[in-house]
Amino acid sequence: MTPTAELLDLPKEYGRATRKLAWATVRAELERATQYWIATSRPDGRAHVVPLDGLWLDDVWYYGGSERAVHYRNVLANPDVVMHLPDPVKAVIVEGDARLAHPSPELAQRLAEAAKAKYGYGQGAGGYRGALGLYPRTVRAWTAFPTDATRFRFA
Repeated sequence: MTPTAELLDLPKEYGRATRKLAWATVRAELERATQYWIATSRPDGRAHVVPLDGLWLDDVWYYGGSERAVHYRNVLANPDVVMHLPDPVKAVIVEGDARLAHPSPELAQRLAEAAKAKYGYGQGAGGYRGALGLYPRTVRAWTAFPTDATRFRFA
């Protein structure tokens, strides 16, 4: 799926975006990243932020964790999630809905192979039954703020 790209409308004092980033460039950053930060909301509304590893595959971010982990429980109660890459200069910020992914056996195998290739470790395909998936609504990204500040909207 290819999202719709638009320039960010920034406050005047920030400057003006004049050129859009290509989705392929942003997708490559999401695929290549080895660290991601995820922000979830606790039931009482307080924010919870934690670094995680994960896999960007077919324009979904897959990640996991113990069912007892705060971020995991938060997502089950409130699927609105923000994930971003750690670099503030080359920013990528993903907003969307996170939920149990229920990967097919084929997708679980792809995830297992991708984790092994990316991190040098991983679990078998069966270990991805409890995987969470972040399904993006919007992605904001830039490499030379404000010039290429771009929003990508997913249908």
